[in-house]
Order: sequence, then structure tokens, then C-alpha cells
Amino acid sequence: MNEFRYEALPMRVTFGAGTLASLPEEVRSLGLKRVLVLATPFQKDLAEQVSEQLGELSAGVHAEAEMHVPIESAHKARERAESAQADGYVAVGGGSTTGLGKAIALEFGMPIIAVPTTYAGSEMTPVWGLTANGEKKTGRDPKVLPTSVIYDPELTLTLPVGMSVTSGFNAIAHAVEGLYAPDGSPIISLMAEEGVRALVRALPSIVENPADKDARSDALYGAWLCGATLGATTMSLHHKLCHTLGGTFNLPHAETHTVVLPYALAYNQDHAPQAMPALRRATGAENPAAYLRELSLKLRAPGSLRQLGLEEADIEKAVAIATKNPYSNPREVTEKGIRDLLTKALNGADL
Repeated sequence: MNEFRYEALPMRVTFGAGTLASLPEEVRSLGLKRVLVLATPFQKDLAEQVSEQLGELSAGVHAEAEMHVPIESAHKARERAESAQADGYVAVGGGSTTGLGKAIALEFGMPIIAVPTTYAGSEMTPVWGLTANGEKKTGRDPKVLPTSVIYDPELTLTLPVGMSVTSGFNAIAHAVEGLYAPDGSPIISLMAEEGVRALVRALPSIVENPADKDARSDALYGAWLCGATLGATTMSLHHKLCHTLGGTFNLPHAETHTVVLPYALAYNQDHAPQAMPALRRATGAENPAAYLRELSLKLRAPGSLRQLGLEEADIEKAVAIATKNPYSNPREVTEKGIRDLLTKALNGADL
């Protein structure tokens, strides 16, 4: 008989086309009076539209979110929130924007309403990350978990195809690790399997027709489930490697997840027998690691860490950081093992 513990995260999810229109009502229902709208510079126009929609409920726009949440960026956002006398935040965008909202909440503890426009999944987790002195640190704190999430598939229609693909693989990585997490459960396994299935079905359709609303909705649904698995379980080797590569070498977040995922899964799959049947069902492939690698290449995602800017001379530093205080993992994490894994990912070796 299975023994497990499952704790549902306290948040409200609203999913459906056009649900962005419910944002002012959601703000009021939380008792908020002035919310600061967060975004990246790339999505400043959308943030301004959201601010206008909020009217007197908006405390303005701070469109300076950055990848990997540099500590300097977090300090600046905290100062902006304090000067605006905000009592909450609306994070419009992907993982970088949600991460910035979490960095503010970590200090001030005020609620976040997340409005995802990518498939990152950060909005479903109490995990925060900050980069300082060339190293990304992460932690878990319930006060950074968004109080409310509004999933509107229409907001993802303009997400570029390349970013859609890598963002989707980022989400898949959450589910893969949830399947062999030490604190997994049957509930998490069901969510993870369904999330992977939805994304591997949706992403090829999005590449073929970026305006396919059904595929966009399926991908966002999958990303929600994959993000929820990350929120409820312990991260493993894959995330440790991506945090190292992103925080220390400033590699792009979603692209790094996409490249590393098949190699991290190949490293672990013989030591995670409980995860493999679910991944085989979800992907329809006997070798899920090889399948995910082939699918990413077919969808024209980057195929190696070298393409993303990592160099051979960087490997030893990455190995040292990744094996220092390693995350829980089904297979022992050794310097040799991680060196081999990263070298294969660096060169885009076949699986």
C-alpha cells in the first residue's frame, strides 16, 4: 500500500479564454486597494494595458523584471513597491516576472496575482530564486506563493514560437522531476503525467500554427499541471543544474531547461523505475529521454549548451557548484557523473 503525504497549496486558479477581464474583481475580492503591475521591458505594453484596465486599483507599472532575478533588480523593485504604497502585485508575464514578484513578497509578504503569458509554471510554486555574486540561490516560503492565478490562453497567442517551445519544455521538466521526487504522491504522479501528455501534444501544433487556440489552451493547461507538481515536491538534479548554469553563466532559462532535460532524465531513468511507466504513457515512447531530445530538435529548439553560450572551460566550475549541496536525486550525484552529463549537453550528444 502506498504511503504518502499531499498538501494542497492555498491559491485560487481561474482558467479560460478572456478571463483577464476578471482581474479587477479578483483584486477587490482579495481586499487590495493599490496593486503594482510587474512585467519585463518586453511586455511593458501589455502591463500598461492591464494597469489601465485596473484603473484606480493600479499603483502603476514596474516593467524591469530580469531573467534569474538579480538581487539588484529585486532591491529596485522593492523600493518601487514601497514608494507606490502598493498592497499587492500583479505579475504579468513568465517566470522572470513572477520571480520578481516573489522577491518583493519575500520581504514584504504582500499577495501576488499572477497572470502567466508563458508556460514556465513558476506561478504555481512557493519557490523563490535570487542571483547574487554570480550564484543563484533558491528557497521555499509560503508567503511567495501567488494568492491567485489567472490563466487566459488568449494572452499566449503572441508568445513567439521558439519561446513557446522552450517554455513548454521548462514546464515538462517540472513534471519529470515530480515523478521521482522523494515526496511525490499518486496525486502528483497523475498531474505530472497529464501535464507532460498535454504539452507534447500541444507544442507541435503550436509550431505548425501559432494561432491555434485549442493548442494554446492545451499547452497552458499542461503548464499549470506541471507547475503544480513542482510546487508540491522537492526539486532534483535537473533544476540544480539549470540554476547553476543560469545563475553563474547567465544562460537563458527556458532554453537551458530544454537542452538539459533529456540528459538529466537519461542520467536518472534507470534509478527511477516508478517514474518511467508514466513518462512512457505520456510520450508514447519506450525511451522518454531520447524522445524528448528528438522532439525538441524537431521543434527547432536549441540542441546544445554550446549554442547557448557555455564553453568547455566552464564545465569544471559548473560541476563544482552543482555537486556542492546537491538537491535530492534518485541517482547518486558525483563529479564524474555530472561532468559526463554536462559534456554531453555541451556538445548535443545523441541519446
